[in-house]
Amino acid sequence: MNAATPLQSDTVLLPERIGELTGLAEFGLAGELLATFIAAFIVGNLMLAMTGVAGPWAKRKITAAFTDRIAVNHLGPGGILIIVADSVRLLSKENIIPENADRPAYDLAPIVIAGSALLGFAVIPMGNGVHLADPEVGLVYVFAVAGIASIGLMMAGYASGNKYSMLGGLRAVAQNIAYEIPLVVTGMSVVLFAGSLRMSEIVAAQSEPLITIAGVAIPAWYALVNPFAFVLFLIANFAEVGRNPFDMPEAPAELIAGYQTEYSSVYFVLVYLGEFLHIFLGGAIITTIFLGGPAGPVLPEIVWFIIKIWAVFLLTQWLRSAIPRVRIDQLIEIGWKGLLVLSFANLFLTAAIVGVIQ
Repeated sequence: MNAATPLQSDTVLLPERIGELTGLAEFGLAGELLATFIAAFIVGNLMLAMTGVAGPWAKRKITAAFTDRIAVNHLGPGGILIIVADSVRLLSKENIIPENADRPAYDLAPIVIAGSALLGFAVIPMGNGVHLADPEVGLVYVFAVAGIASIGLMMAGYASGNKYSMLGGLRAVAQNIAYEIPLVVTGMSVVLFAGSLRMSEIVAAQSEPLITIAGVAIPAWYALVNPFAFVLFLIANFAEVGRNPFDMPEAPAELIAGYQTEYSSVYFVLVYLGEFLHIFLGGAIITTIFLGGPAGPVLPEIVWFIIKIWAVFLLTQWLRSAIPRVRIDQLIEIGWKGLLVLSFANLFLTAAIVGVIQ
């Protein structure tokens, strides 16, 4: 593979395909905007549907399997209709607003948390023709919008008028700052190999063969090219999305429910939805820059994309069941004294290797 040499990929964007299929492309700017809205609606609902399955049902079933318990099993086959039951239950509850809540920050926080994750999927290539946008700075964009969630968490903690919520919000910001830097620095080591910040070109660079064994070409996925960076990115991502053992912003044994303590009804649904959307966004970023994107044999690309991000979700639930929560001081120390140093070491080593290859 030619490091730092961007590969041009024939990317077909979803709005363009919808415009051609529906004839909207003939209506100029108005048709393009409508096609873009339809494409965003499709991608957004796909992510929301997976989140709806993951939160109420898959999380419980996976955790039960790891802990030798029986999960939901009364409503529908395998308990799958718990999704409908939980939706009705939560949305029909009274939305209780704390007396000391600082509005409108209290009302906007759940929207910011969930919306920042949905915005990130705009540049994620999910397959040929299932890609909303492909800007030259796609990787920078997805890191930037994912980081907006920190603002939402701080808003939720501060605006709730509750000391436990405030502590949860402060922990969330401290944690995200400590792990966002190693996350971005490790991601930049991938950019050195691919030679581009464009998501489609990062995926295209991984389609080259790394090695051929018995006539079978092993693709140059960056998880195989640089497994050290892959492990660093995984750890930083788990901390960034606040999953065990890094779920200190909500830590039920210490902070009741942290920043989301005072949220109920539809507001709680949005906060909970945002949490799982960010897990899937993290999985989508990992899939794109380390696991070859949607590429895979036999099955359609969109199917491989979904399989890969669900594999990352399964890993988060595995760690949630297997590893105990660390203390907040340990968490911050791991980020600043451990991952930050290792991520810069990885970046410098990668730059040296790319320089030698060129």
